Amino acid sequence: MSGASASAAGGPRTAPAVRQAGLWNIANVLTMLRLVLVPAFVLLLVHDGGTSPAWRSFAWAAFAIAMITDVFDGHLARAYNLVTDFGKIADPIADKAIMGAALICLSGLGDLSWWVTGVILFRELGITLMRFWVIKHGVIPASRGGKIKTLAQGTAVGMYVLVLSGPLATFRWWVMAVAVVLTVVTGLDYVRQAVVLRRAGLARERAERAGTAERTDAR
Repeated sequence: MSGASASAAGGPRTAPAVRQAGLWNIANVLTMLRLVLVPAFVLLLVHDGGTSPAWRSFAWAAFAIAMITDVFDGHLARAYNLVTDFGKIADPIADKAIMGAALICLSGLGDLSWWVTGVILFRELGITLMRFWVIKHGVIPASRGGKIKTLAQGTAVGMYVLVLSGPLATFRWWVMAVAVVLTVVTGLDYVRQAVVLRRAGLARERAERAGTAERTDAR
């Protein structure tokens, strides 16, 4: 019997194979570029004791490229079905690596208070762990507030990488203050979402177990 007649007769149909994106696609290449930029950025920032405006400008350029690729690699992966297991793992690592490296270096150079670095890193690592904590119940989507937070953090850190003085130095302090507030507020919102998601997941599991027990008893 031919495949066509089998389908017409109501036989099982074979689902068309879904083409998996290869490792070497534009989205993954941008993620790899961001990972390579992390050590390059650190070397540029701390070169000559971190006091050279020129070298810090080069560091800012590396940081800006990393932030831009962060925007485009995820968009390209979703838009052109280029999502891979490598991208799922490497993309958040690259995000945390470039931001963490910048914050730690700036605090080490004495340009940024350590408590600011601590608050931001604690939030980012904590939310990452929390996503894994509730992953079997569902995925916490990126919120608008989280995206604004990321933009504020990138802008503030970028301004601290540059050697600024006068009104611009004061302005960057306020930008960082806004970034820290958004970091805390969105972090608390993620905690709330995680708790709600986990409770809903546990309730669904209990309902499913109760339904299974009822069907077993009915037999």
